[in-house]
Amino acid sequence: MIANKYKILVIEDEDNINNLLKALLETYGYQVITAKNCQNGHTLFTSHRPDLVILDLGLPDRDGMTFLKQIRQDSLTPVIVVSARSEDMDKVDALDIGANDYVTKPFSSAELVARVRSTLRNSRHSSEEGRFPGGKFKSSGLLIDYDARQIFIDNAEINLTQTEYNIVALLSEYSGKVMTYAAIIKAIWGYNDVYSTKKLQVNMANIRKKIWCKARTKELYRQ
Repeated sequence: MIANKYKILVIEDEDNINNLLKALLETYGYQVITAKNCQNGHTLFTSHRPDLVILDLGLPDRDGMTFLKQIRQDSLTPVIVVSARSEDMDKVDALDIGANDYVTKPFSSAELVARVRSTLRNSRHSSEEGRFPGGKFKSSGLLIDYDARQIFIDNAEINLTQTEYNIVALLSEYSGKVMTYAAIIKAIWGYNDVYSTKKLQVNMANIRKKIWCKARTKELYRQ
């Protein structure tokens, strides 16, 4: 089984803080990728499509606010700013631009992890949105637990890869609506190239196979 973890991008130029955040978040079961400047951070953001970004503002090539403005043009990925800037206006500016939370350095590990959990919980599949009571999606025998990132058919878990899970979760959000290949590709990978359609088709075929096999196994077991 491939672990289906939340993916967090840390953009922080100080080695000690960068290493601390990576070690801390991995301890709590998150998958972590790191960058030390805006340019590399944007490249990793585009290629990896993280579930959350932890962003420093004082970066060597550009101010972190520039990164935040860039991704907010077409992405709702949650961002937690972690910065030594403690003035109220800095916090207000970051939140106005689109940051989901603002943590001032120095910070406690427990507080940061709690804020990460809260931000992920309140992001796209939050129960507070009202569309998914209890943070879950149910349809016939299908159950998606967004907080746990798990999918079940008749109470039996379907072991999906991270990309496969992201596709199913996205489709559940638009349940009852028609989605084009282009829209799904942009939401999952953030870019479209000559291989994107084939990549999506392969993932969809794998999802169908896993769901069919699980449903068939349950049916045989009941017989």
